[in-house]
Amino acid sequence: MILVTAATGNIGTDLLAQLDASGVGPVRALTRDASRATFPAGVTAVEGSLTDPVSWAAALTGVRALFLVPHLGPDADLLRAAREAGVEHTVLVSSITVQTHPRLAPAAAHRQVEEHLKGSGMGWTILRPTQFASNTYQWADSIRADATVSAPYADTALPTIDPADIASVARAALTDPSRHHGHTYALTGPAPVPPRQQVAAIAAALAREVGFTEISREAAHARLALVYGAEAADAVLDVTGGDVTAELLRVRDTVEQVTGVPARTFEQWATEHVAAFR
Repeated sequence: MILVTAATGNIGTDLLAQLDASGVGPVRALTRDASRATFPAGVTAVEGSLTDPVSWAAALTGVRALFLVPHLGPDADLLRAAREAGVEHTVLVSSITVQTHPRLAPAAAHRQVEEHLKGSGMGWTILRPTQFASNTYQWADSIRADATVSAPYADTALPTIDPADIASVARAALTDPSRHHGHTYALTGPAPVPPRQQVAAIAAALAREVGFTEISREAAHARLALVYGAEAADAVLDVTGGDVTAELLRVRDTVEQVTGVPARTFEQWATEHVAAFR
């Protein structure tokens, strides 16, 4: 049995589809509300959350492989519960900032979960993706409303990754754990793509013009702080342009090395997900 957490998220949705299509055997999806979730026919839903220890027993029963998108909260307790339930291998989604920006609080939190997993007694594979292509969903409302986007660091290009590629690497690690045990994979897309080019790709997929306005870090911080808080907003802005490092910018072919299929371009992602911006 494979258990997928964050089952309705950008990675989890693709991962469940890939696992179901591969016919690997029983797959379980952890979701807060099974009545509202739609999963592939071969996937069984179980209600619960990473912050509700009462729900873990039912979710983990019979599970041998776990896909974990951490809550950055009670993850050590969850990993302990997983080991006690008989889970043999966990695939953890961490962040590339663990190696590129270790001083940032979110990176330190991810590092801590990594260390908890390594000390858990389970087999492990750690995925450290860079910026997700799906982060551009934050522009959907303004694109639909007035066909404009405003963002900082317009021409700072990061090797943005399609969540489906993260899912493909996770699938490989979950279904062939002996090959991937003890590996930490930094994951990127095939090329750096700045916000201005991302907007152009979305506009091309929509077949209409979308305007772009570059805003200051201060203006972006005020907006982000309302959602994430001031410290997290600073961290996001450092990683997306304010403190870009050579290690963060480096393109890696890890997706192809693990899966045999090249990482997808941002343009491919935009074409496939264009409905979100209409």
